[in-house]
Amino acid sequence: MKKIIAIILPILLMTSLFYSCGDDFYTIKPKGQASLETFYTKEGVNALLTGAYAVIDGGNVRSGSIWASSVTNWVWGSIAADDAYKGSSFGDQATINPIEGFFADADNGYVTNHWRALYDGVVRCNDVMLVLPDVEGMTDEEKTLAAAQARFLRAHLYFELTKVHYKVPWIDENTENPTVVPNDHVVWPEIEADLTFAKDNLPSRWAGEPGRATEWAAKTMLAQVYMFQSKFPEAKTLLNDVVTNGGFELMESYEQNYLAATRNNKESILEIQYAVNDGSDGSYNAGWGDALNFPQGGKIGTCCGFFQPTQNFVNSFKTDENGLPLLDTYNNEMLPWADVWDKDNPEVYTKDFYPGNVDPRLDHTVGRPGVPFLDWGPIDAEQPIRDIQNGGPYHFKKNMFLKADQGSGNTTTGWATGVNNNSYRKYRLAHAMLWLAECAAETDDLPLALNMVNQIRERAKNSNYVKFEDGEEAAYYAVEPYDSFGSKEFALKAVRHEMRMEFGMEGYRFFDLVRWGIADNVLNAYLQKEGQFMGHLSGKKFVSNKHEYWPVPQTQIDLSVDESGASVLEQTPGY
Repeated sequence: MKKIIAIILPILLMTSLFYSCGDDFYTIKPKGQASLETFYTKEGVNALLTGAYAVIDGGNVRSGSIWASSVTNWVWGSIAADDAYKGSSFGDQATINPIEGFFADADNGYVTNHWRALYDGVVRCNDVMLVLPDVEGMTDEEKTLAAAQARFLRAHLYFELTKVHYKVPWIDENTENPTVVPNDHVVWPEIEADLTFAKDNLPSRWAGEPGRATEWAAKTMLAQVYMFQSKFPEAKTLLNDVVTNGGFELMESYEQNYLAATRNNKESILEIQYAVNDGSDGSYNAGWGDALNFPQGGKIGTCCGFFQPTQNFVNSFKTDENGLPLLDTYNNEMLPWADVWDKDNPEVYTKDFYPGNVDPRLDHTVGRPGVPFLDWGPIDAEQPIRDIQNGGPYHFKKNMFLKADQGSGNTTTGWATGVNNNSYRKYRLAHAMLWLAECAAETDDLPLALNMVNQIRERAKNSNYVKFEDGEEAAYYAVEPYDSFGSKEFALKAVRHEMRMEFGMEGYRFFDLVRWGIADNVLNAYLQKEGQFMGHLSGKKFVSNKHEYWPVPQTQIDLSVDESGASVLEQTPGY
């Protein structure tokens, strides 16, 4: 993948001649001197494939907002859920407010840009498939390998489109007129076909090139696709294979999955590779989709104070005297609300600020007042919040770079100096293990579910704990394994909570709530309680059978018409 990153910029410059910037984001329009014939060589295929890989992070696209299409799904998976507030100030990136409060419509800019950017990626994958049959100088095996990568990337993009917009038109290399393709079904069969081809034809590893699609990444994604359809036996088989035979191991300490120094480690199944200060314009090969999501100014000096943990999310890390989560009661009382740093009484922010037990993963995920923020020192008056009434008192931590790496690990140009080389762990062994636990619980294999969950909890227990400068632990950390899962109902509740602890603010939560069928109850309870002290959430409501998905952009409905002038695309139900 290092080779891929190194040539992304020149490839993007070349393909920018080839892709137009019109409103029809399904089709390819030759422009200037470039045409598909330019790529009918082995080198051309590799160039097109590199261009397809370049958009897997939601950036490097010719259309749309890189924040709307970020691979981390911070808007769609976390802010739309109970994990994160938009943060910053109410008026900044105001088009996110309707997503956070469930009043977005088909003209919302983030809705439109998500669709446009991901279809831009689909076009790039289709280009690879279009040229392959006529390329000279490639063996059949090489063509199959290129097709497997393109189809994996295309499946990823359609999976993301489906999770957000539900029914979308399937446009592939055989489509002659994309504007008349209807969205009359959920494209699960097509996604499954692409991933099945990918898993059967991709290698298990790429020597020296992390970030490329592999057999194990394809199996993990296909299992996730099955789970969204409640095909738990099929998903269980794949995940058991990944966990048992993939050769992956849990890292010794939880936070090692979020440090740049331990990228592409033994737990990683698929990482989206980031690079900074590499000669690209503004370090554009880094995670620009999350450029807004770093502490604003202050002693850290990054931008822009978006994506702040909710009080509900922080509360969910509470544990009892036995180190087990408060599955039903964690949100009955808030952890103390540190609304203003008390400069006259800084000693209040000690280990006893919250005297109860918490899961140690809390302080590897959330920057809390008084608690050390990696090696930057404690969050204090020198690290302000932009608008505490809009974002609360907490910072996000997992995407941050170390102070020791400042200047080498983050971009040194432009306004977004939080952008860094800390890769996004799309799939890691812990994902596969907890998804296997869910499938096991759903198929009444409670011993397997218990085993998977307890391995994750044991790792959390034995991880490095956040400590003050004097060596004292920053909180009363307590996490222990379960003795048993007495019922399927309890097992599912425990597994689902464990996912939130392990994957918190990684863009999964909203989609999980939807596929579990509990989004209505969970999110309305969250909005009702959180709205009591966060004014921008007051009175907001999640509407069942509508807000599980977001609209088809009105611009795309207007563009997709048949010969009679009738609209081909149907709007998502409820909009």
